[in-house]
Amino acid sequence: MQHDIPLDRSGPNADAMAEAVSTCIRCGFCLSACPTYDVMQRESDSPRGRIILMKEVLEGAMPADKAAPHLDACLGCLACEPACPSGVSYRHLLSPYRSLVRDRVSVAWPQKLQRWLTAQTLPYPKRFRFAARMGVIGKKFAALVPSVLRPMLELLPSSLPTAKPLQEHYAASGEQVGRVALLAGCAQQVLAPGINVATIAVLRHIGLEVVVPPEQSCCGSLAWHVGDGERAAKFARNNVRAFSNDPQPIDAIVTNAAGCGSGMQEYGMILRGTDVESKAKALAATVKDVSVVVCEHADRLRLKRPSFVHEAEAIVRVAYHDACHLANAQGVRLQPREVLCRIPDVELVDVGESHLCCGSAGTYNLDQPETADELGRRKAKAVLATGAPIVVSGNIGCLTQLQTHLNSMATEAHPAPRVMHTMEFLNACLDESPSP
Repeated sequence: MQHDIPLDRSGPNADAMAEAVSTCIRCGFCLSACPTYDVMQRESDSPRGRIILMKEVLEGAMPADKAAPHLDACLGCLACEPACPSGVSYRHLLSPYRSLVRDRVSVAWPQKLQRWLTAQTLPYPKRFRFAARMGVIGKKFAALVPSVLRPMLELLPSSLPTAKPLQEHYAASGEQVGRVALLAGCAQQVLAPGINVATIAVLRHIGLEVVVPPEQSCCGSLAWHVGDGERAAKFARNNVRAFSNDPQPIDAIVTNAAGCGSGMQEYGMILRGTDVESKAKALAATVKDVSVVVCEHADRLRLKRPSFVHEAEAIVRVAYHDACHLANAQGVRLQPREVLCRIPDVELVDVGESHLCCGSAGTYNLDQPETADELGRRKAKAVLATGAPIVVSGNIGCLTQLQTHLNSMATEAHPAPRVMHTMEFLNACLDESPSP
């Protein structure tokens, strides 16, 4: 697609944005892959349509405010990327564009309040825990809460799990074969701290020493995906420093949340044009999802049938949900499946409409609750259609979204499937008995 984007006025990622625009040939293969186009059936709410809108704004032919509703409605799920025969790097356009025009888009005060509260709480575990506790209490008075804040309450559980503080160092179990650093995440430290506990247990089981840098922060992906480039860069810069301070070499930076992993892999883009760009790129190249790391050492896994499943069930049917930023952004599809299929008596089944996002997408279910709810309900119905009593995925946002909608559909006769992180399920299947 031809363009007239002024590169000198379009930010540090201007060339990458222009390249994404010029690569699009408007073929339309992205339409069937796009969840929001599937829901809305409007060209302006498709990847192809949004590329044209961004092009027009960047060229100065359209005000950013006019394009904003359609671009705000984009999940950023990147399902369009694997569907594109031309190889359009949509990620190199959307987030830099949002950051560039952020101050040129007017936002209504209720949404501005919601975004401010999200930015001030979610990336900070201590703040978020306090806010979540208040939210759990507030759920009882949801009718009195401003409508723009209710989606926050609806996504909270009825009670918060006990906090599980992490050590800075965990020795490998048995023979050590490597050394990795773990990104602990933000929301999951509050909503599902057991994910990190399970992740560490699995990594130790396969012979990896695990370090948890104490100075690490939020990965910055939540800020980056909503266009707050300044805040994203602050988080990214801190993590470049925190994960580079260890005097001993590490084999990989391990993430266990799809959005965090893809966010860290974009540090070169977030910190482009800064004094730490080269360090950011080098660090980003070491970031791996935990399922990839475990798959690399799969021969060291000793697995047994999950103990929490009744022995009368000969086969344990497990549904696997592809997190968008794991499958689309990181290209990780086979590794979690390969690992899960190694578990005795487990039958792994895919969820229908696997290309469609569940509607979580970072803070999308807070910013665009109507569309997120529709996608969440569709995904929950697809999970139920598998007949599996357990569903696993590799992202805290997906798990929260699935749990919320599955619970809403549950009945006494048909309870909601158990929702687990891939590492939580794998940890429940580790055979720690002495080797013969």
